[in-house]
Amino acid sequence: MVFLPHSSTGQLATIPDDIPISEFMLNEKYGRLAHDKSSDPYTCGLSGKTYTSRQVVERVDHIARGLAKEFGWSPNKGTEWDKTLAVFSLNSIDMLPFCWAVHKLGGLVSPANAAYSAAEMKHQILDSKSQALFTCVPLLPVALEAAAMAGLPRNKIYLIDVAPQLLGGAKPPTEFKSLTQLLEEGSTAPALEPLKWGPGEGARRTAFLCYSSGTSGLPKGVMISHRNVIANTLQIVAFDGGFRDDFARARGLETFKEVGLGLLPSSHIYSLVVINHSGPYRGDQVIVLPKFDLKSYLASIQNFKITGLYLVPPIIINMLRSQAECSKYDLSSVMTLFTGAAPLGMETATEFLKIYPNVRIRQGYGLTETCTVVSSTHPDDILLGSSGILLPGFEARIMTPENEEVTAYDTPGELVVRGPSVVLGYLNNEKATKETFEDGWMRTGDEAVMRVGPKGTEHVFIVDRIKELIKVKGLQVAPAELEAHLLGHPDVADCAVIAIPDDAAGEVPKAIVVKSASAGSDEETEKSIKKHVEEHKARHKWLKGGVRFIDAVPKSPSGKILRRLLRDQEKEARRKAGVKL
Repeated sequence: MVFLPHSSTGQLATIPDDIPISEFMLNEKYGRLAHDKSSDPYTCGLSGKTYTSRQVVERVDHIARGLAKEFGWSPNKGTEWDKTLAVFSLNSIDMLPFCWAVHKLGGLVSPANAAYSAAEMKHQILDSKSQALFTCVPLLPVALEAAAMAGLPRNKIYLIDVAPQLLGGAKPPTEFKSLTQLLEEGSTAPALEPLKWGPGEGARRTAFLCYSSGTSGLPKGVMISHRNVIANTLQIVAFDGGFRDDFARARGLETFKEVGLGLLPSSHIYSLVVINHSGPYRGDQVIVLPKFDLKSYLASIQNFKITGLYLVPPIIINMLRSQAECSKYDLSSVMTLFTGAAPLGMETATEFLKIYPNVRIRQGYGLTETCTVVSSTHPDDILLGSSGILLPGFEARIMTPENEEVTAYDTPGELVVRGPSVVLGYLNNEKATKETFEDGWMRTGDEAVMRVGPKGTEHVFIVDRIKELIKVKGLQVAPAELEAHLLGHPDVADCAVIAIPDDAAGEVPKAIVVKSASAGSDEETEKSIKKHVEEHKARHKWLKGGVRFIDAVPKSPSGKILRRLLRDQEKEARRKAGVKL
């Protein structure tokens, strides 16, 4: 059985495949809301600094000219792999204009998680072969260490402006050229020739190189084409279009423009496409916050009258546990809460609605490899616990481990999807690409069921993850990566890493370790192992679930770690200890 999009989700427009993302986002010819009718696309939630839609167009042009002058680039010379820039920064209102300027030159951007350690950032610089690194003052020490490890010269490091509140009154070091300087230099530089792309070139060219663990293994560069981003933007717009039109008519408005929250890291595909492309394309305003802080988050909702919250479950749980603080702010402007990156439990959603009954809770499902949203809750078809219905242009199959198609509802299997936003594959990893992608279909590694909702539509329910990824506050942690790191510790003879539940983070990693003969006491060894991870890995990868010592790691005859058995053991231990499961 192939599950097709429901007709009420809207018709998908023609997806252009001969233009870069910058042209699609900045030229009204391709369907974006007219610039003079758009809200300011990016506004800083801390400083209040904002850009109009027209100013963004001008800034992109000037930054592109500045980059061309700085690096000797020309739009129609070389490929995107000759013009690759890494970005390691907190959220900023300059982030997307910078990305589009690179795209205007035919280059590509590799965004990195702001929580990365120097070793992790070094891997991405080297793997992506980035020619320069754009960072911000708060992350500069880590960026410098990573660049030194990767052999990237200091003069190839540039600074992106962030809210002054993050600098504590300090002045940015003058040693490093800023994006603002590049923009100023570009404002007097010669105009750029337009990109001359033929049919299909936007589908072949990589625009973003985002790093994901995929269905297994260590982080891999995911090659996301211009057409992938354009397609998912159009899919989201088509999916929501009818509802937004009805909402506008009911209020006597020409068009409904959302004030959305831009809190989630712009390096994450959810934020990158859903918030930072779909929103401005349809004329919405994005209130950008550099990182999560409860008070500044609540103040932004109140001060900017935010109507759409784009969150991950841990932030929702934080709100529920901090009602004394939340009650001090006027949050009545919020109409919609959209959650993704990890499943939101039905109990949590129900608890939220008791406090905020007028908010529509929507949940989406997608991956870096699908260039974001595969399915989403339609505002007129809400079913708590569901990840919604398929977006226009997507098809899905449910497959058994024997690779047979499931043809019955409420029967679990691996979710396999096909659509125009499914990416090109993994950089320099033919094996992983072949395992994950075939004839346009993508194996998600997630166990799902299809279920018919009260309105007769087919809803996607994510039941469990077949893949081994751990989701900590919506961020991916690959057990294989931590296991490889732990095996470098002299006290570790063998190990496995599994997820255990956590109220605040959703899941946290726990190490199951076989000690080496030279290891000391359990207490000393656990402390040493945790320190070993904390000194080399980002905070969300730390062993917050602790360490358990065993005699042997259970494995299959082929050597595959039997993580499900380990998870079952942990679950039973928690049950016996009286811990709520």
